[in-house]
Amino acid sequence: MNKSNPLIIGIGELLWDCFGNEKRPGGAPSNVAYHANQLGLESFIISGVGVDSLGDDLLRAIQSNGLNISCIQRDPIHPTGCVTVDTSDPDHPNYTIHENAAWDYIQFDNQLASEFSRADALCFGTLAQRCETSRSTIRQTIQATPQAMIVYDVNLRPPWLDIDWIMQSLTLAHVIKLNADEVVTLCQLLNLTFSDHASFAAHLIKEFNATHVFITKAEDGCFAANENEVAEIPGKTICVADAVGAGDAFTAALIYGLLKQAGLEEIAAFANNVGSLVASKAGAMPNLSSDFDTLKEQYQIS
Repeated sequence: MNKSNPLIIGIGELLWDCFGNEKRPGGAPSNVAYHANQLGLESFIISGVGVDSLGDDLLRAIQSNGLNISCIQRDPIHPTGCVTVDTSDPDHPNYTIHENAAWDYIQFDNQLASEFSRADALCFGTLAQRCETSRSTIRQTIQATPQAMIVYDVNLRPPWLDIDWIMQSLTLAHVIKLNADEVVTLCQLLNLTFSDHASFAAHLIKEFNATHVFITKAEDGCFAANENEVAEIPGKTICVADAVGAGDAFTAALIYGLLKQAGLEEIAAFANNVGSLVASKAGAMPNLSSDFDTLKEQYQIS
C-alpha cells in the first residue's frame, strides 16, 4: 500500500455509551473509524441513527470530532442506539446493549458503491449482525470493496453469538482481531482445543485463509501472528480510566500499520501502545492525535 492517505470504512454500530448521567459517542466500528482518522487516515462510518434528539446530538458530536457523516443514515422508525456501560471494574467494562436501534437497520445504498470501491480497508464486527438488515448490508458492502483489506473485529457480545454469522465472518476476513476472553469463547463455539495462542492463530490462518490474527490480552499485552511469524508484546503499566474503546483503538492502529507495510512486531507494539493510551482516558473517543503522532515517530510507522 503506497497511497499516502488510505481510506478506512467502519461499518456497524454507532451509539451513545451511557455512564450514569453522562453519555459519550461509541460503537466498535465507529471507534475504529475515529481512531483511524486520528492516526491520519481518511475514514468514515456506515451506520444509522434515529430521527430524534439523541441522533442529532450524536451526529454533531461525530462531526465535531472530524468524521465524515455522509454515510450515517437517519432512521425514522428506530431510535438512536444506546449502551449502558458499567465501569465498576475499569479493566473489564460491562455492557447492556439495547435492541432494535437504528444501527440494526442499516440499508445498503447503491449510490455509495463508488465510495466503497476505493476503500483500502473495511472493519466490521459480530454485534451489528444481530439483525438481518444490517447483516445483509455488511455482506453487500464487503462485496462492493473487493480490493479492500477486510478486518473482522470479533467483538462478541452475548447473547448475540450465532455460530453461522461468526463462521461466515471468519471466512470473509483477511485480518482477525479478538481478545483473550473471546479466544476461549470462540474455541467453545467451534469445539476447538488449543494449548496456546500460537496454535489457535495458526488454525485460523490455515482454516479460514486469513493473513493475520491479533489477540489483545489487556494488562498482559498482545499476541500477533501471520503465516510466517508470531510476536508477543508485554503489557504496559498504566492507570486505567476505563477500557471502553481501547480494543477498537488497537484495531485502528493495526490497520494503520498493515497499510503502511510495517513489520509484525512493530505493528503489534504500536497497536498495544495506542490501545493503552485510550484505556488511560475516559470514553471510547478521547482526543489523542498528538500522542498518536509521537507513537508513529517512535515506531517509524508513517
